[in-house]
Amino acid sequence: MKTRIDWKGKMAFSGITPSGHEIKMDAAEEDGGSNSGARPTEILLDAVAGCTGIDIISILTKMRLNPTNFYMDVEGQRANDHPKKFTEIHIHYVLEGDLPEDKVVRAIQLSVDKYCSVAHSLSATIHVSYSINGMKTKGI
Repeated sequence: MKTRIDWKGKMAFSGITPSGHEIKMDAAEEDGGSNSGARPTEILLDAVAGCTGIDIISILTKMRLNPTNFYMDVEGQRANDHPKKFTEIHIHYVLEGDLPEDKVVRAIQLSVDKYCSVAHSLSATIHVSYSINGMKTKGI
């Protein structure tokens, strides 16, 4: 996989992903940017959630289970000192539909523990919890 990121002035950068989608990144105004794009760390946090979400839908579909709704609340904690890497990421998966809890747990575990290449590219500890049809659990 290869990509190119072009500088757009000040702290702004733009790139076209290998799949043809534009990504815009910039720093906050207080950091010398113009706030014209997402922060790279925001994109990284979304990428972890998106990666696990794609895995979970793929696994559930193979189990012949179809969520009617699915979203994730994601929170990342970062170190105070540079390089200010993510130290923990909390993902709360909310799924709705006729979904047996054991199958949802299995899909989440397979994604986080085995398949999600984005998560495995980070050194952060990833904590997960989930809800099925509004019933929140303790987590995995």
